[in-house]
Amino acid sequence: MPTITGGCLCGKIRYSADAEPAFVGLCHCHDCQKFTGSAFAAVIGLPKSAVTVTGALKGFTKRGDSGKPIKRLFCPECGASVMDEAEAAPGLVMIAAGTLDDTSWVKPTTQIYCASAQSWVQLSGEMKSFDRTPS
Repeated sequence: MPTITGGCLCGKIRYSADAEPAFVGLCHCHDCQKFTGSAFAAVIGLPKSAVTVTGALKGFTKRGDSGKPIKRLFCPECGASVMDEAEAAPGLVMIAAGTLDDTSWVKPTTQIYCASAQSWVQLSGEMKSFDRTPS
């Protein structure tokens, strides 16, 4: 896979990674709905050690729907959601798929927290689905 690149809305935050994604998925938890301002988060799980960030992200940490801390990282200038780090997924960062420079390859294979999905969301395709987070 070529280098993964992306950034925030205003361009002050940029990131790159030379790694295969650990997963590409959707999360319907209430926390992700609030963070994205949408029905779900589309994320790319990457090894934290493979991701390089240019610019200073601002963070907000709280307990997510899993009960474990999740750190939400965003641009302090434009407010764009860029990535998060969850204690439930140690060693990984979840890049917000909408911040990628090239989204043509993004094909979610898993969706979690389907029990809290918005009733009007109708997704098609072959995805593994879980009511909460898989063990």
